[in-house]
Amino acid sequence: MSAITDVVVRSLHGGVQTIIFFENGYGASIVQHSGSYGHQDGLFEIAVLIGNKDEFDLCYTTEITNDVLGYLNNEDVAETIERIREL
Repeated sequence: MSAITDVVVRSLHGGVQTIIFFENGYGASIVQHSGSYGHQDGLFEIAVLIGNKDEFDLCYTTEITNDVLGYLNNEDVAETIERIREL
């Protein structure tokens, strides 16, 4: 299992974004803000990232998703982060 290398938390669009990077070169962007899918219900959106805290892009080519995942509750977020960690 890939270890966490960096975590970044910042304000974004009136909400919050947490970015987690793993040793495997992948990461997760977890957001809840005015433009994220599910924010109005207190839910989260996740995008898979590739790179590190200094340089990264969205990754649309994993078996997890070819887009962002929206309308996620806390359990869904935890499960998705584990899947990204295991890539």
